[in-house]
Amino acid sequence: MDAIVAVFSDWGIGAKGTQQLVLKADRARFVELTRGKTVIVGRKTLGDFPGGRPLKNRRNIVITRQCTEIEGAEPAHGVEEAIAMVGDEPCMILGGAGVFRDFFPHMDRVYVTKIDAAPVSDSFFPNLDADPAWSITEDSGELNEDGVSYRFLCYERKQEE
Repeated sequence: MDAIVAVFSDWGIGAKGTQQLVLKADRARFVELTRGKTVIVGRKTLGDFPGGRPLKNRRNIVITRQCTEIEGAEPAHGVEEAIAMVGDEPCMILGGAGVFRDFFPHMDRVYVTKIDAAPVSDSFFPNLDADPAWSITEDSGELNEDGVSYRFLCYERKQEE
C-alpha cells in the first residue's frame, strides 16, 4: 500500500484536525497521485476535505467506528476490513494520524511533501528519516512557493534480505 502526506520539518501533519499550511503545488501533486485510485481516509480527515465530502474520481473508503452511511464512500470499521475491500487495487492511505499509524505496517511507499516550516502540530507522521527500514527513492530537490521551501520525496520500505 502507498500513502501520501504533507509533513513539516518536525514531521507534524496538522493541528486541531486541519493542515496549518497548504501549498498549491502539494494539492496538485495530491490530485495527480490519487486520481483514479482507491483512497482510505479517516472520518475526521474526510471532514477536512472540501465540503466534508469524499473525493471525486476515486473510490473512497472511510475508516469509522460508526455504522452510518456516507454518501459517495464506503465505510470500513478497521484495517483488516479496509484491506479486504481493496483487494489488489492500487490504494493510497490519506490519513489522519491514527489511520496512518494503523496502516503503517502495510505501507511500502510513502509520497511525502516535506515543508520547511514547523508550525505547532498535534498530529505527526512517523519520522521516516530516522527509520532505517525506509529510504528516499525520489527527491525533487528544493522547491519554493510564496517564500516557503519544500521538497517532493518518495520513501520506500527496504526489502528484507
